[in-house]
Amino acid sequence: MESLTLRSPESRTKQGRGDVAAQARGKIGPEANRLQAQDRVVHDWYRFVLSFPPHLVRDYVRKFEIGPGACVLDPFCGTGTTLVECRKLGLNCTGIEANPIAHFASHVKLDWQVGPGTLRSRAESVAEAVLAQLDADGVPDSCDPLFDRKPHVVRLMMLNLRESQLLLENSISPRPAHKALRLREELSTQFGKRLQDHARLALAKTLVFSASNLRFGPEVGVGKPKEDASVVRPWLDNMRSMADDLRVLRDNPRTSTAVHAADSREVGGLFPAESFDAVITSPPYPNEKDYSRTTRLESVFLGFVRSKEDLRALKRTLIRSNTRGVYKADSDDSHVAEHSEIQRIAAEIEGRRIELGKTSGFERLYARVTMLYFGGMSRHLADLRPLLRPGALLAYVVGDQASYLQIMIRTGQLLASIADSLGYEVVGLELFRSRFATATGEMLREEVVVLRWPGYKKKGARRNREHVGDSKLKS
Repeated sequence: MESLTLRSPESRTKQGRGDVAAQARGKIGPEANRLQAQDRVVHDWYRFVLSFPPHLVRDYVRKFEIGPGACVLDPFCGTGTTLVECRKLGLNCTGIEANPIAHFASHVKLDWQVGPGTLRSRAESVAEAVLAQLDADGVPDSCDPLFDRKPHVVRLMMLNLRESQLLLENSISPRPAHKALRLREELSTQFGKRLQDHARLALAKTLVFSASNLRFGPEVGVGKPKEDASVVRPWLDNMRSMADDLRVLRDNPRTSTAVHAADSREVGGLFPAESFDAVITSPPYPNEKDYSRTTRLESVFLGFVRSKEDLRALKRTLIRSNTRGVYKADSDDSHVAEHSEIQRIAAEIEGRRIELGKTSGFERLYARVTMLYFGGMSRHLADLRPLLRPGALLAYVVGDQASYLQIMIRTGQLLASIADSLGYEVVGLELFRSRFATATGEMLREEVVVLRWPGYKKKGARRNREHVGDSKLKS
């Protein structure tokens, strides 16, 4: 595969499906998605369990030959993998994220101007104060049963009823919840706004990975409830790690970075025309993974979601990738009404549902959410075009899915066909990793859809299309 460069876009030609990125790393199995030890700086402050890895961002920065002065966009930036890696490489970068906890995480992970010594010393003072308060409460942070059999002297702190009803049942036990609320209370009074953001992000990580009963697989669930868990000490460890990382990054060049809280389907009015040289991103896949559910615990504890109304408002700003986020008034499916392959897949899913006698509310939505997902991605790609400089390269990490009654959805192929119909050049589909689906007996590909935006070819071409044309791709 020939080298791709932002400096000479006219040299690029369309290329076929390839495995260059994976072969360069010498691996295409599940290990390709893991966070490598050398990448833990900043990335490990807080991240989705199934986040795509920083080394993949480096692969495409190198492949696209993105240099100083260029600006990279991640329109589904999540917890900031692309943004952090670009900043480490000295590149300007911008992110868009609708989920408030993920937007917050990306914002904090790009703030490297906090003094590491101040952050560490303040964290140690706060930890000392909270540990003393917990001892006075009769709920010591240590979980050693030989020393912690103290009677309660206070009533355990709890979330209010409206907030607690948002959580997965038993996602955190009462004693760890009390400790987290005591710590949250202290953070609000002992930290200034800037340091407080870092401290709150460390608490988010602590809640999920130290204090909670959550377990993560294809979807978040609740494991065996633990009676108690330490909160303050792991939080302090997280704060110390942040301070150590900030020392490492002290001499990194300052770059232009920003994270916008917005719906990725409506990006046209956020930036001036032709703002971006490249896009590196991983949007949601069409499956039943609900990111508002995955991040519910920390979203509620940190105050980003306080009610069911807040939750509904959040879900309405997201690509419809799962049935928990589908609403009656949704109309993104109209954007793929004439895409024959997507319509065929939706019809096959609905036919399989009827054949199997599946009648639950969620199962009845499988066909519709498939169309809504690709319609939403079509809206996104259409709205993105004016923001791209001619010759801009785009990398979308997506995966095949068979979540809906084992009907295969070749996400990369379908996304490529939508992009082609909207005037993008499809450079190729490059294998990132693959896994065997035991339910279907087929290989599921996680691919990078590589696109090139050639620019508008004639006057009037800026008009967004209402429908995507037929596709000849077959799964």
